[in-house]
Amino acid sequence: MEELTAGGNQGARNDLNDISPPPGTDMTGICFKDQLWLNTYPLDRNLVFEYFALSQFYDSTCNNELLRSQSIHPLDISHLSKMTGSEYMLTDVREPNLFVIRKQNRDGPEKVTPQLTYYILDGCIYQAPQLCNVFYSRIGRVLHNLTQGLKTVASKLEKINSDDSDEEGVDEELTSTKEPINVKELKRVDHILTSLLHKLPPAPPAPDFARGYGPLSTLDEREKEKDESKLSNDTLFCSDPIINHGPSKRMKF
Repeated sequence: MEELTAGGNQGARNDLNDISPPPGTDMTGICFKDQLWLNTYPLDRNLVFEYFALSQFYDSTCNNELLRSQSIHPLDISHLSKMTGSEYMLTDVREPNLFVIRKQNRDGPEKVTPQLTYYILDGCIYQAPQLCNVFYSRIGRVLHNLTQGLKTVASKLEKINSDDSDEEGVDEELTSTKEPINVKELKRVDHILTSLLHKLPPAPPAPDFARGYGPLSTLDEREKEKDESKLSNDTLFCSDPIINHGPSKRMKF
């Protein structure tokens, strides 16, 4: 059974190598997942490299493949540290959801150069983007946003400048229509009007009022005199002994 599985896996890997780009190229837009393998074997730190070797990301010329051919665990660091060339290392494990595998070139037991990073998330294998590509993408997005923002600001400034130019044109028209006041000319006109006023004859006296009419002060005085005379007549009428006031009110002597 194991021989059939190994043979089937090797055949599937050969088919993927025929249709996939060579390892090491940019394959960040590719995702690999073998649901049949995941249903058959558990995805843990012991079998994760076997699952990764099925994908098109795997380079069969690495030192790990040499260890596999010798029935040695492909991630055995005690053997990999004695070899030189490209290899894969399991750098981070969070079973069973996340596994991080790094491809690196080894020049000695303690001297390695990282090349690419891959991660397995919930059974899907991806190539992590390189740091320079991340910076390039972020900077491109920032430049795009800045360009759009500057275009918006420029359009707003053009509108404000056009409004200001219109207002300045209106103010210039109003200023041009208004004539400046000459102080000397104003004083000269005042002097002419004053001299003409002095040359005019004095005003004629007011005409006499018609009969029964008069100034307001005279009319008030007449009304006051009428009220006083009426009051005196009433007083005389009440105290006159000759007037018959009736038997009860007749004065006795």
